[in-house]
Order: sequence, then structure tokens, then C-alpha cells
Amino acid sequence: MRSRVPGPESRVPGPESRVRVLHAITMLELGGAQRNTLDTVTRLDRGRFAAALACADRGELFAEAETLPDVAFFPLRHLRREVRPLADLAALAELRRAIRAFRPDVVHTHSSKAGILGRAAAHREHIGVVVHSIHGFGFGPHQRAPVRALFLAAERIAARWTTHFIAVSAENLAEGVRLGLFPRERATVIRSGIDLAAFRGAAGGATVRAELGVPPDAPLVVQVACFKAQKAPERFVALAARLAPRFPAAHFLLLGDGALRGPLEAARAAASLTGRLHLPGWRRDVPAVLAAATVVTLTSRFEGLPRALVEARAVGRPVVAMAVDGVVEAVRDGVDGFLVPEGDVEAMAARVGELLADEALRRRFAARAGDGLDEFDRDVMVRRQEELYLSLVRQACGAEGGARTPSSGPGTRDPGPGTGRGAG
Repeated sequence: MRSRVPGPESRVPGPESRVRVLHAITMLELGGAQRNTLDTVTRLDRGRFAAALACADRGELFAEAETLPDVAFFPLRHLRREVRPLADLAALAELRRAIRAFRPDVVHTHSSKAGILGRAAAHREHIGVVVHSIHGFGFGPHQRAPVRALFLAAERIAARWTTHFIAVSAENLAEGVRLGLFPRERATVIRSGIDLAAFRGAAGGATVRAELGVPPDAPLVVQVACFKAQKAPERFVALAARLAPRFPAAHFLLLGDGALRGPLEAARAAASLTGRLHLPGWRRDVPAVLAAATVVTLTSRFEGLPRALVEARAVGRPVVAMAVDGVVEAVRDGVDGFLVPEGDVEAMAARVGELLADEALRRRFAARAGDGLDEFDRDVMVRRQEELYLSLVRQACGAEGGARTPSSGPGTRDPGPGTGRGAG
């Protein structure tokens, strides 16, 4: 396991030592949980916190993670999203080595696989504070019953090793309580945060349109999402097929990539939309892409808190989304967008068509879209996590008789051999 670990000289000694927080996430793909995690480890107050990150050794955001300043970094060679028992045991061992190397006061896990293995590793290494973030659940009715039961059982076991849960939406928190994963008092809602300033000042829409071959005055329906089953991108193709005859000048942009690209390209060809439905892959200029949009959609089967809808609102674009989980907390139906039943492409086509046909309605929604977004700011997200870490560490110190200070209790043993090289 190649790692980058700050040496002892980077620590503040004595009772005011910084709280050491290790984040673990499965894959650094271009997604909300991944962006949140990178923003958190980057923006934690270095006067009070030392940060580390453990993740799979691949993904679109991996190169960025490798170069984060003042972050101990642990790429994990065996950590993968798929269930692979031998590799999973090797990944568990890698996570335990990362914990021994960094000696965290807090282990904070994200996503399904890293959530299970990371909490198991923290439990085995006697870490006093273990936090898990729920960015939507990795199990649900879209899965076969035996698979869902297995995932839920694993989550219930890992919940026993969890000090506190963070949910990005009240809907996810309520679902966790309903499933018996945790009592209400062991969970906190902290919104998925974005760089509001970057989206509120978004420009470059005309450039994006020119690069894609979309005329300046053509209606453009945009969706930003990974090409995976959760996001149901095939519904966007079906949506475009329903709207294209009614709006012959309209174009459709599905920004993202993933395992379903092949089927999506085939569906696009079958619907004779090759010249109008654009699948350019991932782009980093998401604010400019949203600035190019007329309407933004989301077709997900389940969600945590969809950042793409918050980003669209910050840019001032009306949205139409399927009403699942935290979506209902990101869109105010009839105020800045429309909500439709999950899976109802016909209803979505009707609402998108209503917006495309009515410029006054679009302007009315756009005028209200930016209201009430402060709780989704990434700095608010990071500060609230900092407050939670400090509170939980104080509670852990109290439970141990008040003698423990950060980085001096369980889980802070000498790193031992094979723990990586020192770095600033």
C-alpha cells in the first residue's frame, strides 16, 4: 500500500493537539459523495484538525486526491465496489494498516463498501469515534430480495460499530431510523455542500453550446448523472424521445459516463436522436454546462441529496425531478421546479414540456431558484462536521474518565512497519 503520511513534526503537542480524522470512501468517481469527501478533507481547519483519506487506487478524482496538500493519503489496491471476499479481506487489512499509520481520533466512512470495511477496521483497531455518512442507501427495492437482505444485514452489523451517523437528507435519516439502523439521537442531518459562489456566478453557457453544436436559441434539456442503475439514465433517453417530436429544435444533454454507456448509445440510435441527444462524457465545467441549460432534470431511482439539482438552482435554472428520498428537500414543487412520481416518464415529459413552452414560467421559477440555498454551502457543511467531530471526541474523552486527549487514546498505537513515508 503506497501512502503519504504526515510525520510527527506536523502535530501540535500537548492537550491542545489537533483532532486527527481519517476519511474512507470506496471509489473517487465524479459524484456528490466523492466531491463532499474531498472538500471536507481539504477544508478542515488545520489549526484544529489533521486529515487523512483512504480510497481505491482509481477513479476520475483520484489524481486530484493524490495532490491534496496537507492530507495523509492511502490508496487501497484491493478496495473495489463489487463484493469479492478475498479482495475485501485484503482491503480490510489495508484499511487497518492505514489506521495504524495515521492514528486517528475519528474514522469517518462513506459509501457502501468503504462504509462496511472502514467501520470494521476502526472497530478492530479500537477507534473511539466512528462516523458514517449516508449519501443514500446502497440497498433498495431495485435489488433482488436476497441481495438487499445481505446488504441490509451487513449495514446493521456495521451500525453497531458506529458512534454517529450523518445523513445528507432528512428522508435518509428517517429511513435509517425506520430500518432500525440507529436511534434518532445518534444521527444528524448535514447537507451535501457545494461551492455556491461558483454556480451563482456561472458563465460560459454559450461556449458549451458551441462546442456541442447546439444552436444558441435552441431549447436544451440537461441531466448530470453517472451512467449507473441508481440514476436511471435510460429514462432520460425515453424522456428525450417523447419530447423531440413536440419540440423539433430541442436538444438533450446527458452529462456523465459509466457502465451503461453502451445501452444508452444503442437506445439513442433506436430513437433516432443521434444528432440531438448528446453524450459527451464527463466535463469539469459543470457550472457552464448548467448555464447552457433551459431545463435541468433528474431521473434517479433513489438518492441521498442530489447536488446536481442544488447546483441547477444556484445557476438559476428550473428543474424537473422524480420525487425520491432527498430530492424532495432539494426542489420546492411549483416554486423553483416540478416533482413527479418516481418512474413516471410521461409525467416528467409533460412537466418539462410545460417549461419549454412557457418562458414566463421559466423566468418565475428561475427568480426563486436561488432562495434558501445557504444550508447547501460547502463551508457550512465542513463547519458542521467539525463541530460534530469535536463534540463526539469530547464525549469519548469523558467516557474514558477525562484523561484522554486527541491522538493519545485507543487507536493511536505506534504505526509499526510498512506504514508509508513521511511527508509535510
